[in-house]
Amino acid sequence: MKTLIRNGSVVTPQGVHMMDVLVEGETIAALFAPGPTSDDLAGSVVRVIDAQGKYVIPGGIDAHTHMELPFGGTFASDTFETGTRAAAWGGTTTIIDFAVQRYGERVQDGLAAWHEKASGNCFIDYGFHQIIGGVDDDSLKAMDELIDEGVTSFKLFMAYPGVFYSDDGQILRAMQQAKNNGSMIMMHAENGIAIDVLVAQALARGETAPINHGLTRPWETEQEATHRAIMLARITGAPLYIVHMSAKQAVHTVQEARDLGLNVFGETCPQYLYLSLEEQLGAPGFEGAKWVCSTPLRAKAEGHQDELWRYLRTNDLSIVATDHCPFCFKEQKELGIGDFSKIPNGIGSVEHRMDLIYQGVVEGQLTLERWVEITSTTPARMFGLYPQKGAIAPGSDADIVVYDPNGHTSIGIDKTHHMNMDHSAWEGYETDGHVDLVMSRGEVLVDEKGFHGTKGHGRYLKRSLSQYLI
Repeated sequence: MKTLIRNGSVVTPQGVHMMDVLVEGETIAALFAPGPTSDDLAGSVVRVIDAQGKYVIPGGIDAHTHMELPFGGTFASDTFETGTRAAAWGGTTTIIDFAVQRYGERVQDGLAAWHEKASGNCFIDYGFHQIIGGVDDDSLKAMDELIDEGVTSFKLFMAYPGVFYSDDGQILRAMQQAKNNGSMIMMHAENGIAIDVLVAQALARGETAPINHGLTRPWETEQEATHRAIMLARITGAPLYIVHMSAKQAVHTVQEARDLGLNVFGETCPQYLYLSLEEQLGAPGFEGAKWVCSTPLRAKAEGHQDELWRYLRTNDLSIVATDHCPFCFKEQKELGIGDFSKIPNGIGSVEHRMDLIYQGVVEGQLTLERWVEITSTTPARMFGLYPQKGAIAPGSDADIVVYDPNGHTSIGIDKTHHMNMDHSAWEGYETDGHVDLVMSRGEVLVDEKGFHGTKGHGRYLKRSLSQYLI
């Protein structure tokens, strides 16, 4: 099928240009200025999409999701089917999820389990990072083997002792392996040993409300772990990507490392740009449980949110992902009534990321070009998908979003919510701009008539090494 997208403004990290886009089959065939060539083609293609007054951008890439993740005695409520459908509604056409290896399990078995969960169930394309929950000789060898499987990034945890935690010696060994095979180390950077002490002390004092989740994970525990991870990466020469950064002090540590020319990259999420410890975690009663995630929401009074926007502008934060890990309030979040440490950690945002970050453009926090860069192009380059993904260019996959800057999006479970949750972390949020059309490899998933996606359309993506490493 040939599709012609006419009269739109194509937005790339390099600029905004009035260009028409020709799609043939699953890929982009050509870009050209509006005019006679476009007029001639319009009569010969099967489908013409008028993007007058709208932006034409590469489909969003959410590089950090957790579909069906087992956590805290339950599972993330979105399956690969429901989660990728919701992602498509919001203009995201690729996710990179996390396969899990726990201590004592084989890494290859964890990856196989995630392939089984996802295969035939996804509406959009997907890849995997690999969580290494037990660093030993076998898992280090598996890191080399998984490169050939298209898994080129490995996540370690400095938090959650007894679950995923790795000590400094284990982290050092994994980083040495990554340096040798060219892969990326991803790090959950919080001092989990110190946090566990603070949590136990708070519970002993009878401080059980959800806000204590944030109070027992102070910014110092994030900054300290970030600094330690960077020093270990510096010793080994391994690249380091720090996930879900929320504390301005921790990102400042990343900035210092980047100023020295180290291969250190930072990621943040929409919740850390908009939500706060005071307003959300501190909501009356048990309501704050809806916003329990790790790293935690930070105090707006301390200026973390404004600083994170600034760090996005300076590229000391390179990507906005979601850490999408949804849990229902009833029966899941409520596991932590009377003990905040038992609240499953996670927020659902995969559907709303593109709109929420576009709102930053509206409010003058980012340029249009930077919006596309941090939500699509940089994730593609960072995780070995570019130029197949993250680009409006001949030969790239026809993952395309037509975005209306004059539209409006009302977010909430009773409005545009399609995630498998009984609440929304973004209830009542209003954003300027609207996803009008979503195309994945040439197939229209979303348009003004609704959802047209096909379960199983999404394919597994074997990723190359990162393009950012030196």
